[in-house]
Amino acid sequence: MSDPTNPNGGAFVREGGCRCGAVRLKISAPPLLTMACHCTGCQKMSSSAYSLSAAIPSPAFEVTKGEPVIGGLHGASKHYFCGHCMSWMFTRPEGIDFFVNLRPTMLDDPSWFAPYMETWTSEKLPWATTPAVRSFAALPPEDSYVGMT
Repeated sequence: MSDPTNPNGGAFVREGGCRCGAVRLKISAPPLLTMACHCTGCQKMSSSAYSLSAAIPSPAFEVTKGEPVIGGLHGASKHYFCGHCMSWMFTRPEGIDFFVNLRPTMLDDPSWFAPYMETWTSEKLPWATTPAVRSFAALPPEDSYVGMT
């Protein structure tokens, strides 16, 4: 089966890093799911209308340079940033160990990324739009994740 996000064939490998380059990362598998989150927390952390996420299988995610630091609310879900430029790079959601929630704009070439779904549209700014094909007022029910790749 061909991978639409990897038109040249071969292994899916993407590299990226923070704005200053102090932290670098590599992914070696396509996302399980792509999304945009419109919640006010993501708006504040991203300084934007929404945050973008790519759920990368944990075994396919690697920090290759530097040491990211925990930032954000310092709560149960861990938000990782570059300690120097403070770029929000990825999140390890509480209780969900099988994926890492990568900010896809940290990749050197994020042009292939598009959000499949959007969440927390109940909090979205009225003018904010995405190309997502599925929308949810909050988080989708757990049973609706099946088939959302």
